[in-house]
Amino acid sequence: MKGRCCKKRVSRVISTFFGGFFLVALSTYAQESPNIDETQSAELFLEDYSDDFQDKFFDALKQKGIENYDRAINLMLQCKQLDENNTVVDHELAQLYLKEKQYPVAETYALTALLAEPGNLWYTNTYVEILQKQQKSVENNKEQLPFDEPKFKENLALVYFRKGRAKAAKSILEQTPKSSFTQQLSVKVDDLIESQQAAITSSSFSATNVNRSESGSVEQYKARIQGMLRTNNYLSLDQVAAEALESYPSQPYFYYAQGYAYNKKGKPRDAIEVLETGLDYFVGDIALANKFYQELADAYNSINNSVKANMYLRKIKPGF
Repeated sequence: MKGRCCKKRVSRVISTFFGGFFLVALSTYAQESPNIDETQSAELFLEDYSDDFQDKFFDALKQKGIENYDRAINLMLQCKQLDENNTVVDHELAQLYLKEKQYPVAETYALTALLAEPGNLWYTNTYVEILQKQQKSVENNKEQLPFDEPKFKENLALVYFRKGRAKAAKSILEQTPKSSFTQQLSVKVDDLIESQQAAITSSSFSATNVNRSESGSVEQYKARIQGMLRTNNYLSLDQVAAEALESYPSQPYFYYAQGYAYNKKGKPRDAIEVLETGLDYFVGDIALANKFYQELADAYNSINNSVKANMYLRKIKPGF
């Protein structure tokens, strides 16, 4: 009876109060159980925990969602006392301390979670982000990392690739056992390296050196922006997109480019504003719409509004 009531309580809280926020925090658990739905994942995760743990955990997520990080940290530390080996709690603490810019403490919790689950992509991504904030490299911490785990190396290569660090990704892939995943990723990494090298040699596409008279048409703006997106050259991308929007304010692609650049620069609120404005100009371009929704989801996740993030993720149509 108690278990049934507990499950009803979890389902009710998830659906009526936290929306998708709790599910984001437990996405790593769901990865290991692909045949159960998200609410079941939450129920299974919590069914062995006391009401005290559940209350503190849910409250911590609530506080994180409203950016009350100090309170969220205190609650997660209480959860840690109740279950010191809970890797989800370790990862949450790593992310919270990252938000508070307490990087050494964040690194400790991120490493604990990663060593407990070396095959977890999200733990790897968080750990790399924390190192980058401190101008540290994974290679300098190699001795304490699970480099003997092929899945960890695959995840690390993927994280590097997504961050535009193509040569670093290639270096890791060369040390990783061959698999269908590594072969597919290697092709993408090689393409990215080629694109980055082409961009370096094609100085005419540099955003800082091309004036408006040379790139006044929609097609020329798109060509410049596409080149910058292929090479992850987002440092001046928002300026180029803004320039394009001055002349062509009804072109949704330019809104996407500016929103993408803002996300990469850590300006999620600016990204949300420009991307949601650009949504008004869509005319049936499903592929571009998917890109908008993904960037909006990323931006809302960055400000801990997972309800809106999941709303946009649900809008993404597969196959485009």
